[in-house]
Amino acid sequence: MSKKPVTRKAGAERVVKDIPRAARKFHSAEENIRVVEAGLRGEDSISEQCRREGIYQSLYYSWSKEFLEAGKKRLAGDTMRQATSAEVKDLRSESLALKEVVADLTLENRVLIKT
Repeated sequence: MSKKPVTRKAGAERVVKDIPRAARKFHSAEENIRVVEAGLRGEDSISEQCRREGIYQSLYYSWSKEFLEAGKKRLAGDTMRQATSAEVKDLRSESLALKEVVADLTLENRVLIKT
């Protein structure tokens, strides 16, 4: 008889552990930006907006902080992005051309020094 309550309890614990995972929602970057921009416009209070969007106010404020920090970095000129393959090809060809020029000038310099 003691086996049934133990398995029932274990099954119930597993269901309870899965509830927060199932309730968690993923928000895309576009959604985050839309929510933060609406909050910055100030048309509604933050609490009303968060209630309507179904998010906690702390989540809104963390999104807002990230949004403003990214804007601050962008305005400061601290931008990092991935180079496209065309840009990489152009840079490699420019680098090769510059190396050839340096090699030519080095040879000319050595010839002038010897004479």
